[in-house]
Amino acid sequence: MRHLLHSLWGLLAVFLLPLESHADWINLTGAETASNIAEITVLDDRVKLVLEIYVGDLETFKELIPDGWVKDSASERPSLEARMQHFADRTFQVVTGSGEKLPARLELVEPRMRVDRKSPFAGMINPYTRQRVPDAPADKRVLYAEISYPFQRRPAELTFIPPQDEAERASVSVGFIAYHKSVPVIDFRYLGAPARLALDWDDPWYTKFDNPNLKRHHKSALMSFLYVEPYEVRHEILTRVKDMGEWMDLGLRGDEYIELDELEGLKQRIGEFLLHKNPVLIDGKALKPILDRTNYVKVSLTGIKLVEVPERLEISTAIVGVIITYLTDGLPQEVTVGWELFTDQVQRVPATATDPAGPLPTFLTPDDNVHTWTNFLKDYTLPTVQEVTVRGSLGEMKLPLGTLAALVLLLPLGGLLVRRLRRGAPVKGIVIAAVLVSIGGVASYPYTQVAVARPLAVAGELGDEQAKALLQTLLKNVYRAFDFREEEDVYDKLALTVKGDLLADLYLQNRKSFAIKKAGGAQAKIKEVDIQQAQARRLEGGAPGYAITGRWTALGKVGHWGHIHTRQNLYDAVVTVEAIDGRWKITDLELLEERRIDPNTPVTSTVSTSGVQ
Repeated sequence: MRHLLHSLWGLLAVFLLPLESHADWINLTGAETASNIAEITVLDDRVKLVLEIYVGDLETFKELIPDGWVKDSASERPSLEARMQHFADRTFQVVTGSGEKLPARLELVEPRMRVDRKSPFAGMINPYTRQRVPDAPADKRVLYAEISYPFQRRPAELTFIPPQDEAERASVSVGFIAYHKSVPVIDFRYLGAPARLALDWDDPWYTKFDNPNLKRHHKSALMSFLYVEPYEVRHEILTRVKDMGEWMDLGLRGDEYIELDELEGLKQRIGEFLLHKNPVLIDGKALKPILDRTNYVKVSLTGIKLVEVPERLEISTAIVGVIITYLTDGLPQEVTVGWELFTDQVQRVPATATDPAGPLPTFLTPDDNVHTWTNFLKDYTLPTVQEVTVRGSLGEMKLPLGTLAALVLLLPLGGLLVRRLRRGAPVKGIVIAAVLVSIGGVASYPYTQVAVARPLAVAGELGDEQAKALLQTLLKNVYRAFDFREEEDVYDKLALTVKGDLLADLYLQNRKSFAIKKAGGAQAKIKEVDIQQAQARRLEGGAPGYAITGRWTALGKVGHWGHIHTRQNLYDAVVTVEAIDGRWKITDLELLEERRIDPNTPVTSTVSTSGVQ
């Protein structure tokens, strides 16, 4: 009994995802696989440059090569100070708006292996540029270097100039990313020419390159996301702490940082404030809002990433994500959000509504501040949990009605024949009638058969296709039960599929999952269950049932703050099902194997996968 609880919960809890696991934004430029990589960070007193230099391009960055690598002519080389002066003047230049070239100081240099920044589109054609997306060099050896460009006064702008040829074009391929403090200014792009960066020291979020192609995918400081799902509507908000100061008292000791002991209190105050702003109406009604989760997040290369370990945050760069949930009876017909929060700088708020058909983006302005979602879904079936009856699940029996009718007629004819024989009366007519009925019964056998559900009393072995269909329905029910938010609903739905004395334990495990989610995880809803193979063995004694040895995949998805996170697992298990009060229920489960798989890679199987969907 206990190993059932452990195994079954393993199938569910594995889908408690960290939000940053998989995001749906992917860079299409291929710059992250360039031969040379430059990471540029503008800090309060310096520019920090981190280089990964491809071994085939070492000559271009020869000033950085350690003396120990140049054995024959090391004594003839200029000093490190002279080499770095040349590096700052000619190789990798950082120039202020006044034309001053910042000096360069080598902080660290050593051989390393290239950081793996695989692009899933490497080798494919970029649909925007029609160019082939390059792959990273096969030789992963790089010269790793950290270089500082100090400055005394904060510059209003900086220009970054890569190594150039005589035509003032980049002499080597350089993929780069730039940050102003902790804010990413761009995603990975190619540094093929001088790039001018205008710095906003008061609010690094608005620091930007003057080249419109050099930008980040997550541009807005304030965003609204509406998720409309069966039994649940979520309004999710991304906002900067700095902007929240326009509408509420942050209650912080300083003007620059959020200290460690202030993080939790500020997060809760922001959540409570937003809980009562931007009113949401569902089918014209104001349902009770639930503050589901509030987290500090960062904008990463692949989307939104949770700040899992508390750290001192700058007020100007800190971002908070808030999730407010509304429980519904099914899928609404209309949801509206009345957006109230704008600032002098934020007069256009991106808003996205996502339903089972996908996302629909728009923008909100002070003059058009109501975000409306309308249910235009056609032929949409509301997912639910239903009892799995034994009747009809064991296959069919063929009943030859003509033959059975003949047998029924032969019984009275046989009785009449016996009575006449006892009296010595003629029996020729009865014998002829019996022969004709028998011939008719035999002749009609192939043509008068009718399929009927096999009764449990005469159930034999369960065919593979029947086992797959039964297993798929039961597993879908279990997964679907945990999609409901009300505790009573979860308990009741599980009772339709799992044996009663396991419900309390499963229910308590579900409560623990919510504690994990409050700590920052997000429970993915199972969207697809695909039975790869299943073979059933009839149980001996006790309630009629089968031990089904099966393999299946479960695909879970969860959408938060504009990104879809996907996880797929493959399971091999022995699932015991028994007929209880005319319904199939899971009574035991032995998990043989469980592993994460790539959702984009098909699972091969030696058994047909044409199970019920």
